[in-house]
Amino acid sequence: MDSKIEKLRSFIDESENIVFFGGAGVSTESGVPDFRSKDGLYNQHDIRFDKYRPEYLLSHTCLVHEPAVFFEFYRQKMDARNVKPNAAHIFLAELEKAGKLKAVVTQNIDGLHQKAGSKNVYEIHGTTMKNYCMKCGKRYPEDYIFDSKERIPHCECGGIVRCDVTLYEESLPQDAVEKSIQAMINADMLIIGGTSLTVYPAASYVRFFRGKHLVIINKDHLPYTLDPEKDLEINMPIGQVFKAVREMMNI
Repeated sequence: MDSKIEKLRSFIDESENIVFFGGAGVSTESGVPDFRSKDGLYNQHDIRFDKYRPEYLLSHTCLVHEPAVFFEFYRQKMDARNVKPNAAHIFLAELEKAGKLKAVVTQNIDGLHQKAGSKNVYEIHGTTMKNYCMKCGKRYPEDYIFDSKERIPHCECGGIVRCDVTLYEESLPQDAVEKSIQAMINADMLIIGGTSLTVYPAASYVRFFRGKHLVIINKDHLPYTLDPEKDLEINMPIGQVFKAVREMMNI
């Protein structure tokens, strides 16, 4: 495994336009549950929500037709305000500061990359750190929904205040998607971390990468075609990998 860590370090050394594409596995090491693993949100059984499908609880339909249910689930399961960035988030922020990493494309909604110090983050599934009124569009801070005394949080105009998260049945944010694709087109190295590449359309954006090095860091093997001469797969927790690389580098 040391040889793979050394190979990753050498790839980073020779690259000047790195893009990181990450999923739930980046945040699980901070204690944020993912969705599809055996311990993920889809496999948790909460008596309040047993009669609902998890996809429904995070859907536009639930928000509109059963908002009290939606916000109860959201407050219980999506509050990441006290979660701290882990070694993976910190390493990526340092890599950006060093001028190597040009963008983080994330499927996560917890804002941990920004908490670690990353600036150029494209959140293709939105974020829990922002809220807005569905009626007038007024913006509200991260705490608003979680701290509201109302079961269904409202704006001063009377509209419902919702999270800026892309729900099931909703389109991904166009600006973030376009910038993510452009970043991958321009990259000379793409690191894919903590994702099974099964969530579409986000996973399809990887096909736009035409650079030199493709690196996959995931606990489970992914059936993705790699060139052994210039690509790399490491099946370990991403925080552990990045911590080892960081110890080899002066950044």
